[in-house]
Amino acid sequence: MDEYSPEPDEPDYLDHESDAKTDGSVDDVAEPPHPVNWNLLNADDLEAEWLALNDWVAWLRRTYGLPASVLPPFWHRHPELVWELSALHIHWLCAYDPEQNGSAPAGWHRDFADARNRLREWVAASGTRLDRDRSTRQSVWPGEEPAPPVEDLIIADRGEDFVQFVFEQVEARHEAEEAFFRTLDEQTGEVT
Repeated sequence: MDEYSPEPDEPDYLDHESDAKTDGSVDDVAEPPHPVNWNLLNADDLEAEWLALNDWVAWLRRTYGLPASVLPPFWHRHPELVWELSALHIHWLCAYDPEQNGSAPAGWHRDFADARNRLREWVAASGTRLDRDRSTRQSVWPGEEPAPPVEDLIIADRGEDFVQFVFEQVEARHEAEEAFFRTLDEQTGEVT
């Protein structure tokens, strides 16, 4: 028989062997998901978050039959949609966590209704459509350089576009990380 038998009220997903420390103690159960700050992720975490969000958004679209006016195929190219969908994803993960109370999913659905209205507004403002995309128009404030012209881009394969987009985002983040590390003094680790 096992050295360890879980208590009846202990979560069955706690893997005591992998969580065991060298001193025999056990780490706490994993915490619920935390909000994702897309600006602060390292390159590897950025890639993982993009892939997880993309999978969840595909599930969301199919499960709820969301039209392109709420959830367009090129959502990944629009930060306002990425931030909203990311927040909704984390909210969903928390609402359906096994440790959550039974009313949490109802709260998620209430918030999802509000989020759909915001998504509709942002999709309308951005101009992204089922078969084409364009950058969200930006208002130019006095003293700023004029914005470049906004043109529609026809995209034939959404999956291919997503993979290329994520690759470019991750590469840019790798380059930024490498540039930062080049500024560190090798002896002290301080920024030079």
